[in-house]
Amino acid sequence: MQTANTVQEKSTFADLGVSPWLVMSLAAMAIKRPTGIQKGCIPEILKGRDCIGGSRTGSGKTVAFAVPILQKWSEDPVGIFAVVLTPTRELALQIFEQFKAISAPQSLKPILVTGGADMRAQALELSRRPHVVIATPGRLADHINVSGEDTICGLRRVRFVVLDEADRLLEAGHGSMLPDVETCLGVLPPAAERQTCLFTATVTDEVRALKEMPRAKGKPPVFVCEVDTDVLAIPATLKQMYLQVPLTHRESFLHILLLTPRNLEKSLIIFCNRTATATLLERMLRILEHRVTALHSGLSQPLRTANLARFRAKAARILVATDVASRGLDIPEVDLVINYDVPRDPDDYIHRVGRTARAGRKGDAVTMVGQRDVELLLAIESRVGRKMEEYYEEGVNIETRVLRDGLKVVAKAKREAELDIDEGRDAAGKRKLGMKKMAKS
Repeated sequence: MQTANTVQEKSTFADLGVSPWLVMSLAAMAIKRPTGIQKGCIPEILKGRDCIGGSRTGSGKTVAFAVPILQKWSEDPVGIFAVVLTPTRELALQIFEQFKAISAPQSLKPILVTGGADMRAQALELSRRPHVVIATPGRLADHINVSGEDTICGLRRVRFVVLDEADRLLEAGHGSMLPDVETCLGVLPPAAERQTCLFTATVTDEVRALKEMPRAKGKPPVFVCEVDTDVLAIPATLKQMYLQVPLTHRESFLHILLLTPRNLEKSLIIFCNRTATATLLERMLRILEHRVTALHSGLSQPLRTANLARFRAKAARILVATDVASRGLDIPEVDLVINYDVPRDPDDYIHRVGRTARAGRKGDAVTMVGQRDVELLLAIESRVGRKMEEYYEEGVNIETRVLRDGLKVVAKAKREAELDIDEGRDAAGKRKLGMKKMAKS
């Protein structure tokens, strides 16, 4: 009798019914063995079933929907074949690049429709009937509302719709993307006439509720595949730690933590809850001569793209980011994640620390905890099913180093960073053009 493990060891993309050209294309990208989410979803999507796929971050969800879409498209390459909606511009760009790479042997025309780029150029691309549209909901909704029927009519015959990071797209409350998602879905074919796939690292009640919606006559039930979404939401190779810090000296503790022998050479992401905090930290750390860049919604799209490229190329060792960077981004060489602010939602913690310890590699996560953060920490520990251990580094007393080497130099750098921000200088300390004109007038 074959055990589940034996079956898994023998499983290949060819075994899943994937076309030879796609198997070869994946192999050329060094993707030779399907992951759990890919084994579960690819055959069912190829059969025509709607799908809800839940799997921890870094498990290959993009391949799980891109491969069956590309296979079906190659059999009938007409019009706008698929629309992929995803919450952030960076994730949209990453999915766009992955579609281009996997489809390299064929003549696929994918386009990117996100904020921060020229609307007219995007409208022209949309009107030319690309094969796959990868979009953020806000910008695609803008086109639906203002760009005219000639631009969007191709969307009315789409065969596939994918909601990637579906929990974020369907989340209600402040900052919800749901109204824009509904606008996008409103112009696409009805659910009975298309295939719909939802993928997420955290399968929420809003995502599960879609399974219970009425089905068109003759349409098979939704296929639900959850792999490691609950007890194994955090990779076993991730070491989770906390560092107790006083509220008044938080920046000094961060500066010293970055300079300890254990962390000095590591590639790392520092997560903040607010854009203003990320802006201040980036300026301050730059003044303190750390190799740092930033990723948050306060930056222009060209700068966001350039900063992410700098970090991926290791031109910057440190990326200071908000939760814009917490979902889906594949940055293979992240050794350490620091939660400068404790996330208020435990699922946000899972997404953040999922930037490290990917694909079986080791990684560290350090959460800086103040007196007011204890309940948030306990909620995170309850959600991930594991206790964090207190940060320890042999031969290093961080508090002593802060008192000796950190307080004065960090306080000075923080004042300088705050002054730069008040005067409207950019991250390099140069006056922004608009500010120069104002100063002259």
